[in-house]
Amino acid sequence: MRLGQVIGKVTLSHADPALRGLRLVLVQPLSRAQFAGAPLSPLAPGATQVVCDELGAECGQIIGFTEGAEAAAPFSRPTPVDAYDALVVERVTYSPPSIP
Repeated sequence: MRLGQVIGKVTLSHADPALRGLRLVLVQPLSRAQFAGAPLSPLAPGATQVVCDELGAECGQIIGFTEGAEAAAPFSRPTPVDAYDALVVERVTYSPPSIP
């Protein structure tokens, strides 16, 4: 599972029938520096994830998402998704490791 911040929504004009009724959001995965308080910076092309969201995450919220085969596990029928929103994070507390 990875954590990321929701930065937008996806609107489809044509979609696979299995995706009808699903909500898709754009997510920027968080780095260690961002957990320590660094601001979000633009990502390299291709780094943003499209995540299936059934929890109603809003722009700016941090979510936990799974990828790969685990992303398709919540669906009873085959669904073409690569990432699935598993949780909405209420608070992140990060303590950098101390170097002796």
